[in-house]
Amino acid sequence: MAKLNTGDKLPSFTFETHLRDGLDSLSVLRGKTVFWVLRYIGCTVCRFDVHLIAQRYDEFTAKGAQVFVVMQSDRDHVQKDLAATDTVLPFEIICDPDQKIYDLLSIEPAESMEALAGGNRDALMEKGAKARECGFSHGDYEGNEQQLPAMFIVAEDGTVEYAHYAENIVDMPTVDGVLGML
Repeated sequence: MAKLNTGDKLPSFTFETHLRDGLDSLSVLRGKTVFWVLRYIGCTVCRFDVHLIAQRYDEFTAKGAQVFVVMQSDRDHVQKDLAATDTVLPFEIICDPDQKIYDLLSIEPAESMEALAGGNRDALMEKGAKARECGFSHGDYEGNEQQLPAMFIVAEDGTVEYAHYAENIVDMPTVDGVLGML
């Protein structure tokens, strides 16, 4: 499939989360749905993103939105990470260890680890430092280490209102930026 663009319809796909099985992408759409596609739960900066989204989740719901974070992690890894940090998330993590969703939505990996870091290595180091200050450290490696992130904001009728394919690991909208788009 080609990359999604604004105005396209989100394709139907089934998935499991760290809590539930057998969900369909189109049946879970309520208000606006943000699909925040990251790498895996053991990635320090990805885990930090999950933390930042959780801290401000009430602001998403106040705007009539919900968030699903998509990760290459399997359910067991996600559940163990959350249990180890005593974290209960106000949203669900879609577990895609076979990367079927990444393939379906044409979310490609970087060509190299240098490309993953991009020309913005300072921003990556700064984000990593903030993650470590919050107590996050690198966990298990899962999936494709060079996987790039992406984000989609989808209306209740399945229309993609915003599509972003990152050029490197820090080329993603901030929580403030996403809230501003809702």
